[in-house]
Amino acid sequence: MSTTVQAQGAEGRKAQPDHLGHVIFITAAAAMGGFLFGYDSSVINGAVEAIRGKYDIGSAALAQVVAIALIGSAIGAATAGRIADRIGRIRVMQIAAALFTISAVGSALPFSLWDLAFWRVLGGVGIGMASVIGPAYIAEVAPPAYRGRLASFQQAAIVVGIAISQLVNWGILNLADGDQRGQIAGLEAWQWMLGVMIIPAVLYGLLSFAIPESPRFLISVGRTAQAKQVLEEVEGRTVDLDVRVAEIDRAMRSEEKSTFKDLLGGRFGLLPIVWIGVGLSVFQQLVGINVAFYYSSTLWQSVGVDPSSSFFYSFTTSIINILGTVIAMIFVDRVGRKPLALIGSVGMAVSLALVAWAFSANLVDGKLPHAEGVLALIAAHSFVLFFALSWGVVVWVLLGEMFPNKIRAAGLGVAASAQWIANWAITASFPSLSDWNLSGTYIMYTAFALLSIPFILKWVPETKGKALEEMG
Repeated sequence: MSTTVQAQGAEGRKAQPDHLGHVIFITAAAAMGGFLFGYDSSVINGAVEAIRGKYDIGSAALAQVVAIALIGSAIGAATAGRIADRIGRIRVMQIAAALFTISAVGSALPFSLWDLAFWRVLGGVGIGMASVIGPAYIAEVAPPAYRGRLASFQQAAIVVGIAISQLVNWGILNLADGDQRGQIAGLEAWQWMLGVMIIPAVLYGLLSFAIPESPRFLISVGRTAQAKQVLEEVEGRTVDLDVRVAEIDRAMRSEEKSTFKDLLGGRFGLLPIVWIGVGLSVFQQLVGINVAFYYSSTLWQSVGVDPSSSFFYSFTTSIINILGTVIAMIFVDRVGRKPLALIGSVGMAVSLALVAWAFSANLVDGKLPHAEGVLALIAAHSFVLFFALSWGVVVWVLLGEMFPNKIRAAGLGVAASAQWIANWAITASFPSLSDWNLSGTYIMYTAFALLSIPFILKWVPETKGKALEEMG
């Protein structure tokens, strides 16, 4: 690396915004897509049994209705990067917000099972787009010294969205006297659960009009003066803006637009760094984290917990999720990405093994024995805590940072698409797997948590404290 590039990288790392609160607002607004991601991912938890009853379907068909949104998410994630490179990050956020809004209305007022599935796919496309554009935008506007913490806003927004959806579901269930199909103002309770998402969807769209475009996109389309204004907003007046613009411009001029073709190479089709991104995304899902958010109410009811308590446990799980995310936000820039991921993998493996053991017990009068039931609850919450303080945040941070400029958008799109496909595989398979052997299912998740440890040690790079232009 030349002395000039080193000086430019140092210039970026020492950036101190004059108004950190403004930078936080920009980051939080962009992360609102993560809130919708979390809300939509978890809100279906409250509607699963009602949909099963209303449409009289078995576990396999039910799983497809629950999981089908993830197919749309994979499509949205795969296309968002290229669209963002053409029309800008903000416009993609606005498209995602519009899709969320339409999906919320359609999901609340379905004519049949199949149009409910269609609306969920449409909303899934919006989720996939937001899952890509949120971390990419935040990584591009955040000063390097704060980037890890600000990138953590994406996961923080996701877990807050999960918690709020569980709280709203619990409130709606109480209004319906504990009946997921109970009538409230002419609609069944589950329809209200799905329809309430229109509120954060509209808010996301409005906030997207209040934040600036990414300076890297502005430079790419020749709007240098605007890029300098944004850089001054987010990095401070003490930074040499000409040097920063030259640094970004030089990196972008020496590279072509990000396309899938740019990702090809290496021994196994894709570049090694792309495979690492795919691996991070897939492992994040194969440990079964979304089972806790899509099916937790159904899961606890299957081992004898009453519906009201099962909704309460879903909410307490989401609170633990928030606590773990806060821990990760505090330490991600202090101890680095890899150490947190390793701590999380070990903790998840132990917790999942304990859950598997507890669920192996024979039910007594349709319930787990007391000791195994208590252990299952504690271990399930412990699993969510270890995930949240590690992989939940670290994967999003790494995916926003680890790719070279030339392939960042396309690489992030492929990795996020892989994440959605893995999410779909776990979500669609869980009802049938749990019918087969609930304990065996959790043994599988334990195995994936264990396999993630050597993956981190051997292949995952540490990106702590590096400027984006240094990734290569």
